[in-house]
Order: sequence, then C-alpha cells, then structure tokens
Amino acid sequence: MASAPDSGNDELFDEFLTRRGHETEDVAWERDHNKKQCPECGGLHELSASTCTVCGWTPN
Repeated sequence: MASAPDSGNDELFDEFLTRRGHETEDVAWERDHNKKQCPECGGLHELSASTCTVCGWTPN
C-alpha cells in the first residue's frame, strides 16, 4: 500500500500479508528515459527528485 500513511507498522503489516500468501517488496522510483517516474501516480520528475510533487509519494 504505497499510498497509505506511514504508521510505523509496515513490518507487522508485511508479516500479515506474507502469512496469507502475498509477496511484499519495497517500492522505488521507476525510470522513463532520463526521468524518474512515480510508481503511485506516474508523474515524471528530474533524477534529483526525492518526493513526487504530484501526489507526495516518497520511497522508503
């Protein structure tokens, strides 16, 4: 759930999902040519970006 607020319970939630057969992984920026692309909304940013200015997503 990349759009959920970080409540500090990510490890507990991941364990819950894993026990029920779901795979969990960290979400990171995607690349589109020479730009970073937000995995949440698809917004394009410069390579120096650390936060999506469209939806506010940040990588863990």
